Amino acid sequence: MLALPPLLSAFAGTAVVLGLRLLLLPHLDPRRWYWRALLLGGATLLAWRYMAWRLTETTAPLAWSWDALFSWSFAILEALTVLSSSVAFFILSRVKDRKQEASLHAQWWRPKPPPRVDIFIATYNEQLEVLERTIIGAKASAFPVNVFVLDDGRRPWLAEACRRFGVGYFARPDNAHAKAGNINYALNARRDAADAPDFVAVLDADFVPHVDFVDRALALFHDPSVGLVQTPQHFFNPDPIQHNLGISSAYPDEQRHFFDNVEPARDAWGIAICCGTSSMVRTIAVQEIGGLPTESVTEDFLLTLRLAEHGWKTVYLNEALTEGLAPEGLQEYIVQRGRWCLGMMQIVRNVYGPFGRHRLSFMHRLSVFDSLLYWNTTFAFRLAGIICPLLYWWGGVTVVNASLADIIIYYCPYYIAVMATLNWLSKGLFIPVVNDVGQLVAAWPITRAAATGLLTKGPHKFSVTAKGGDRTRIVVQWPLMWPFLVLFALTVGGLLVNLRSDFLFNNAGTAGDGMVVVMFWTIYNLFVLLVVIAACVERPRLNQPQRQVLQRVVLETQGRELRGWLVSLGTDHARISGPVGLAKGQPAALRLPIIGAIAGRVRDTTRDGYLIDLEPSDDQRSLIIAKLHTASLTPGTDKGDIGLMIRELARALTR
Repeated sequence: MLALPPLLSAFAGTAVVLGLRLLLLPHLDPRRWYWRALLLGGATLLAWRYMAWRLTETTAPLAWSWDALFSWSFAILEALTVLSSSVAFFILSRVKDRKQEASLHAQWWRPKPPPRVDIFIATYNEQLEVLERTIIGAKASAFPVNVFVLDDGRRPWLAEACRRFGVGYFARPDNAHAKAGNINYALNARRDAADAPDFVAVLDADFVPHVDFVDRALALFHDPSVGLVQTPQHFFNPDPIQHNLGISSAYPDEQRHFFDNVEPARDAWGIAICCGTSSMVRTIAVQEIGGLPTESVTEDFLLTLRLAEHGWKTVYLNEALTEGLAPEGLQEYIVQRGRWCLGMMQIVRNVYGPFGRHRLSFMHRLSVFDSLLYWNTTFAFRLAGIICPLLYWWGGVTVVNASLADIIIYYCPYYIAVMATLNWLSKGLFIPVVNDVGQLVAAWPITRAAATGLLTKGPHKFSVTAKGGDRTRIVVQWPLMWPFLVLFALTVGGLLVNLRSDFLFNNAGTAGDGMVVVMFWTIYNLFVLLVVIAACVERPRLNQPQRQVLQRVVLETQGRELRGWLVSLGTDHARISGPVGLAKGQPAALRLPIIGAIAGRVRDTTRDGYLIDLEPSDDQRSLIIAKLHTASLTPGTDKGDIGLMIRELARALTR
């Protein structure tokens, strides 16, 4: 019997894993805990099989050498990332969906009067264009509410705007404890009012509630032990990576995995967390714990833990009940994630360490440990993955001493199992390169924030995520781009210098086909760095909803009625398909149901119609905003399409 070549036989394990993925996964229901546990458990076993090989077969002998230092440092960091993944996989092994529960317990208070609900809109420096969407959305609530704007910027124009909109306004004398202090001030002001709220919904300044947000969230408070209900954050604009790479129609925003998969899994274990905006709290629960905690800049996660320590549950309703403005610039995107990391480290260091003396349950301690591992390993490992091949090309340092056959035997089955399982339960959200780009672009700021939060007591300064402003120009983020340009140049230079020298030939005998491994690693890094550099070029954008529904409309112009299709709509513009015979500058009123005829003028032609500049009245503007943002629909895309993404990414890189 003929023996297979060693390299071909090495593919046996990979072929088995890939075959199971193709044959079985399409027929398994990711909502069933036993399939989730089986597949995630299998991926975990393959991960630790790989790590056992890494630690015993691929590291340099312990010695006072650069090879040993970098080899073991990288292996230990990789082991910590596998530990982080293992904890995350354990949490993901269950999932809970509360949609039916919310429907069954709608209006649970009957026959008693309905509870009193306030909506708090927390703001610091946002423009009126951003705030008016949220105010109009809150006022459109199907459930009767009192709306209050909490202005930490103490801006007279905003007080006047709130008067015009008919909503309440609070401005405190200082900015102590940032957002948590702002909300606590309003809670204290409302506590003794004649119409003091039983529940308070919290919205960031840029998050618009749908008309059924309050009704649906309130339904889960039928359980008297529930102190907080969190709903997901969806976005009506693409995040910077989606937008700059032109992949928003093929790849969801970066937070979809957390809100669509991680939070429902956490809820199944009783460890769902508050994420600030789009949440609702029971006021007596917050009063019992002394208000929102202020020991961390991520007061939302800390609020969950403080409530849990006092016996109150946080639950999660996975419905698109609000939609917000994702960070529009890459710098704001990174600042936001750095703040999240810093706040988590403050919680671990100063309040609720996973092994500290407090009254949190084992699962809540595991929840904290999971977050601690995630922030401290994922991003540092991504940086190390870029740097390690450079050590080989420029210093001759071998970080991973492995043959190609062993990589295929140990790494490939593990990698394919992890990617296949995660994509099975997340509707294709894990796409190589793009996932790496999202982590790498923020890797250094987050690694620095993690070290700062863990190693220093504070207080720590942080920046509020800027929203709004002029986004109509191309902006190259040079401060963010130049480190990646340097890494790209060093990687290309390392390859060229060594390919033109005797280095490869002198090392071929000792490195063997391990050099092939480093070569593949290097080429992959070059492609990742190229995409990161492209993501640092910010393209012009309009803040208009991704959720645009085609509908029949009428254009009124010069006594004629022209019928067509409304392709997109904003507060000051519309794109119409169908009509012909119009000239630039010609008056053209757009007639919409409920809103009426909106005065307008033809700005330009398109391939199938026209762009119309609109001049709505104040009432019409409010109705347009409500139409765009408050309907019970999901904006954006919630699943990945790798074929479309590759086409869009190629178009963006070659533009």
